[in-house]
Amino acid sequence: MRAIALVLSAVVLMAVASGAQAPVQLTGPTDEQIKLSDIEVRRLVSLLKLQPGMRIADVGAGLGAWTIQFARWTGTSGHVYATDISDEALSILPSVVAREGLSNVTILTGANDSTNLPAECCDAILTRNVYHYLIEPAAMNRSFAAALKPGGRLAVVDFPPRPNTTPPPGVPANRGGQGVPPEIVEAEVGVVLRHVTTVPNWAPEGVPDWVPKTVAPPFVAIFEKVK
Repeated sequence: MRAIALVLSAVVLMAVASGAQAPVQLTGPTDEQIKLSDIEVRRLVSLLKLQPGMRIADVGAGLGAWTIQFARWTGTSGHVYATDISDEALSILPSVVAREGLSNVTILTGANDSTNLPAECCDAILTRNVYHYLIEPAAMNRSFAAALKPGGRLAVVDFPPRPNTTPPPGVPANRGGQGVPPEIVEAEVGVVLRHVTTVPNWAPEGVPDWVPKTVAPPFVAIFEKVK
């Protein structure tokens, strides 16, 4: 879940590069993130078998865009856990939740080897652009499984390795660059959860313009905890 720390830094750097006079003071998700999270959550409803009133976790919640959408979708009868390990994200999330008037969100501090979610607390879990940063994927996958109720589903959204890049420090060397091949996600998570499907070309609306069209787009891999 170190992804958000690097993403937050990248947002500031892009703002400076585009001519901003001072670093951006981040206070919550951008309009682009809100728009994309709305698109993705609508598509995840069927893949995760979501129903109003469910309990959902956003692992690696970052600035909270996907947390907001899940909280609105599941309603006050449901609940959303937002977890991260970035101090910056964890300092921003409470104000985002308060500003949105969300009474059904719990913010948790995660770890490199654990979601720190309660046992069997969730009907569904999303981890987005986080998996390729995991330095202890086997332990984290066991934590995902432990946090899911029987029959609960996990969605791993990520992207294949970018050409001419190196994996983040500490992650397994088989990633092949910045990113992770979908077949590796399927194999690793499949040790503890049943692989349901992998959807390629996931949310092409969110692919930055600077990413070459020849680069493989993001994917989402769906897993289920066997009852």
